[in-house]
Amino acid sequence: MNYQIITQSEQLDSVCQRARKSSSVMLDTEFVRTRTFYPQLGLIQLYDGEHLSLIDPTVIDDMSAFIDLLQDTSVLKVLHACGEDLEVFNNSFKCLPVPMIDTQIMAAFLGHGLSTGFAALVESYLDISLDKSESRTDWLARPLTSKQLEYAAADVFYLFPLYEKLLEAVSQSGWWNAAQQESELLSHKRIKKVDPDNVYLDVKGAWQLKPQELAILKPLAAWRYKEAIRRDLALNFIFKEQDLLSIAKLGLQSKQSMEDEGLDSRSVERHSARIISIVKAAQMQSTTDYPDRIERLMDLPRYKHKFKALKDEVKKVSQSSGLATEFLASKKQLNQLISWVWKKNRDPQQLPDVMQGWRLDLLGEKLNKLL
Repeated sequence: MNYQIITQSEQLDSVCQRARKSSSVMLDTEFVRTRTFYPQLGLIQLYDGEHLSLIDPTVIDDMSAFIDLLQDTSVLKVLHACGEDLEVFNNSFKCLPVPMIDTQIMAAFLGHGLSTGFAALVESYLDISLDKSESRTDWLARPLTSKQLEYAAADVFYLFPLYEKLLEAVSQSGWWNAAQQESELLSHKRIKKVDPDNVYLDVKGAWQLKPQELAILKPLAAWRYKEAIRRDLALNFIFKEQDLLSIAKLGLQSKQSMEDEGLDSRSVERHSARIISIVKAAQMQSTTDYPDRIERLMDLPRYKHKFKALKDEVKKVSQSSGLATEFLASKKQLNQLISWVWKKNRDPQQLPDVMQGWRLDLLGEKLNKLL
């Protein structure tokens, strides 16, 4: 397994120009995300079937040649379990690889579980055991060890023959177009615009709060989200989610009351003045401006019965198609469908996953009729 370490823009230009002559390239990234809001890119692996390059983005000034490769529609980019990789590309280069195929998705169309790992597929299809001991390594540290570099190189070196085997099997089974659709859907879903005013809806336990408490949580959650982006810190390193809930529920308006409730002392010390002003402003709102109480689907009287009916139908389609039930329609996707019917009046502009692409004829229409 020979590889070249790319540390200069001129080298990168040459490597990417050569890769753009291929019909497909294997891609992977190594990154670190422990305390930061955004993943920090440490290494990019690129393999065109002949030349394997380990690109060091931490020392290369001009990455435009790689960006051009990502956006070259004549070259298919092959990745495995690429959800976080897409986030890395979008954050680092403001673009996504197009067109793209995910081998984890390809494997799912062959009856494998949706979360089947790369090492398991390599062992299954290539009879090779990969060393995964470096998966938790610090990819921002320099110099990288030879063991780290070999680990990173293996992720694209073996991806090439794996992809070829999966491509043959998926094409023979008639699922190739569907695999492309699903990979495209993954790209759209992974990169979404977030409205800070609505992030309170994702706070665990927010559904338990009353409207007047939500009126406090809403601006608090928006402030935390914006602060996390500004400082590039993970949300809970700005202010713990559970502590936000406590402030909203109890309407805490002093540093002392926050300390008495056992909130994180460092966060209170740093942010209490800002939080107090947010709470006071929220409490001065008119009741007509309070957010609506959060209504959970599972609390609706007919939900349990309908969800079971949908789940039973998914099992039937799973047996006839050979695809895993979770891949056909996860709990989240079934809830998305129910919300679309019950709360959005089947809005054609907001189609749920099961009502588009390959799922529509196979499953979606049946589930829609059940509702």
